[in-house]
Amino acid sequence: MNWKEAYNQKLCDASQAVKNIKSRDRVVIGHASGEPQILVKAMVDNHKAYEKVEIVHMVAMGSCEYVNPSMEKHFIHNGLFLGGNTRKAVEEGRGDYTPSFFFQIPNLFKDGILSVDVVLIQVSKPDEHGFCSYGISCDYTKSAAESAKLVIAQVNKNMPRTLGECFIHIDDMDYIVESDDELIELKPPMIGEIESKIGKYCASLIEDGATLQLGIGAIPDAVLSLLKEKNDLGIHSEMLSDGILGLIENGNITNQAKTLHKGKSVVTFLMGTRKLYNYVHNNPSVMLCPVDYVNHPSIISQNNKMISINSAIQVDLMGQVAAESIGYKQFSGTGGQVDFVRGASMSQGGKSIIAMPSVAGKGKVSRIMPILDEGAAVTTSRNDVQFIVTEYGIGDLRGKTLRDRARELIKIAHPSFRDMLYEKAKEKFKEF
Repeated sequence: MNWKEAYNQKLCDASQAVKNIKSRDRVVIGHASGEPQILVKAMVDNHKAYEKVEIVHMVAMGSCEYVNPSMEKHFIHNGLFLGGNTRKAVEEGRGDYTPSFFFQIPNLFKDGILSVDVVLIQVSKPDEHGFCSYGISCDYTKSAAESAKLVIAQVNKNMPRTLGECFIHIDDMDYIVESDDELIELKPPMIGEIESKIGKYCASLIEDGATLQLGIGAIPDAVLSLLKEKNDLGIHSEMLSDGILGLIENGNITNQAKTLHKGKSVVTFLMGTRKLYNYVHNNPSVMLCPVDYVNHPSIISQNNKMISINSAIQVDLMGQVAAESIGYKQFSGTGGQVDFVRGASMSQGGKSIIAMPSVAGKGKVSRIMPILDEGAAVTTSRNDVQFIVTEYGIGDLRGKTLRDRARELIKIAHPSFRDMLYEKAKEKFKEF
């Protein structure tokens, strides 16, 4: 049987496909903007047929109706990363959070630690050989599909055909649903004065020929907007957003100085607008690979002058970084922060940067504190941290004593909180 015949035999509508999900199955959903919306909706619509189906994913960009209180008997949410749509469910006990470094998540599936009963994915139209691309979500999605007992795929003509190690053949799908939904988009954030100041300090640490990893949000986009005088920059990042497009068009990002995958932007997923998705379609200069490759610290470190820029919720005077919880409340997740902090630290000429505004809560709360809030999880340890950046400057913690670290951090704290931090440091160190 050729692949076209197999394709036609596997075609069905979404309501038929999700009837193959059974109570207490573990269902992994394709990541972020790659979420197969029609399949998730059909599963939720069929909720009365299920009891305690476990839903596993990282960033959820869809409506997440399976976490609603009315769905409690039917679905259990297991977040590998939390967002605005899923935090409340975990806080109220309708779900839970599983800590993991991003690069290690595929092995949880492959090794059967989190065995995958069903995976819901979204892919591009098949090529002439019957291969579909995972498009904007390779990350853990590919590994989940390769580990799943049952693969239900949404084939969408709007999904770009990205290149790299990100393909699945029709033979490896069990049910195929054709639906040409518009992909989930993430609009560029507004960049304010504080983000611009932070971006300027971060940009000052980036040399010509550096390879960059940046996350989501106004600070990463502010950094990118200030790199128009830099030359031969490269990209090796867990994600890409629209912020890179201007630098590519301007010739700042060439990937020609990279020491690993020269000439290619290497990523594991994409979140942006249709402009970004059109750019990556069939584009050989963009390479998508699974996250256990892209985010592995030993792979990251092979890029000379590797620069990682990540955010934080809170930093204490020892340099411990809390980036995923506010006290006992789980806010987001570990994600790829530590993957890239360690990879950049091991890189020849590399730098790891944690960038954040100096205050939160409309100026009422300092993000630099004597100690982390009770219950806060340490995301990046004090042994891993290098540079901390706020709108007040750069704190270089490399090789610094605890006393000197406190001085560096107080220097870049908001002026309203420096006296308090100074007094707390004096209590601890006696002579300060």
